Amino acid sequence: MTETEFNFNDALKSLQAGKPLSGKDGILTPLIKQLTEAALAAELETHIANEETSNRKNGSSTKTIKSTSGSFELATPRDRTGTFEPQLIRKHQTHLTDEIERKVLSLYALGSSYRDISGHIGELYGIDISSATINAVTDKIIPRLKEWQQRPLESHYPFVWLDAIHYKVRESGTYRGKAVYTVLGLRLDGTKEILGLYLSESEGANFWLSILTDISNRGVKDILIASVDGLSGFPDAINSIFPDTEVQLCIIHQIRNSMKYVASKNQKAFMADLKPVYRAVSKEAAEIALDELDAKWGKQYPIVIRSWRNKWHNLSVYFKYPEPIRKVIYTTNAVEAVHRQFRKLTKTKGAFPNENSLMKLLFVGIQNMTKKWTMPIQNWNLTLSQLAIYFDGRLDEVLDI
Repeated sequence: MTETEFNFNDALKSLQAGKPLSGKDGILTPLIKQLTEAALAAELETHIANEETSNRKNGSSTKTIKSTSGSFELATPRDRTGTFEPQLIRKHQTHLTDEIERKVLSLYALGSSYRDISGHIGELYGIDISSATINAVTDKIIPRLKEWQQRPLESHYPFVWLDAIHYKVRESGTYRGKAVYTVLGLRLDGTKEILGLYLSESEGANFWLSILTDISNRGVKDILIASVDGLSGFPDAINSIFPDTEVQLCIIHQIRNSMKYVASKNQKAFMADLKPVYRAVSKEAAEIALDELDAKWGKQYPIVIRSWRNKWHNLSVYFKYPEPIRKVIYTTNAVEAVHRQFRKLTKTKGAFPNENSLMKLLFVGIQNMTKKWTMPIQNWNLTLSQLAIYFDGRLDEVLDI
């Protein structure tokens, strides 16, 4: 039985025999081929009938079409004058629908490798799809990424968290460490928004300065409180662009860095004495606890104590606020949660062949992630009213107070 002899009765018999509908050797493929060729023939008949000049059929040309039900050789009819432009399957079109592309992008957004994507597409549609084709499909994300990176931002953000995550990217034949900088903001309605994603050689205050300049240029006028890690020069970089912003250094980062310098045998006891510092009810109580920590451990671990004292101005910011605000700002956990999602997405990738391959994957991850960010954070109305009091006048313009 040839493809041209294939009919609906044959399809029914094949279905009853257990033959699959789609995929390689599926029942639907020859039917779709016949219907498509019949539709193209009808298009040509209409075209010739409507032409004022003399024209007639001129055989056909063939090309491989990839459909959701499998690949097939399509005979496209031609006319003598060469004026026929098929509408159903255009001259350079090789896909019957964009469903395959949507499936590729969906699998890509889940962190599937190119090999896995190719395997899935082969199983679903009976189509061999190369890495180059997958790359061409996913490259369509790049213009959307660029547009997203340049979009205007809101004028005021009560809270912003800033942190970096590191990856290996191939450059000039070798793999280099790259820092991806994430800026996460909280809008006035209490919902989260990733303000930007930036890539650089390494994490540093100078690059953060360029990032803060970018979000300022995109419309951000004021940030009430910024929560950041303990990177040297970070608070100064923020205040050079947003001079009125309170900068809270992440307590969790500070604790982790401190414990690197404490001997393992003393870590449990040191942590027990450190807790009264960062869990104190007030800044005054915290400073008393820090003095006690210094008295007990200062001689043994002077670097640790000196770090807390040198950074105390920015480590202790959260003590001035009530509990709802403290919970939001004392750590960069909010942006670290974003980075945990990035790691899930990229866990099958040891390294990336170029910067675009990394950034477009993180971008589709952001698109999936932010679909769930529809609700404000807990107790947001109370928190916002407290912020309006603590930052008297700075929210009046946008809250119509």
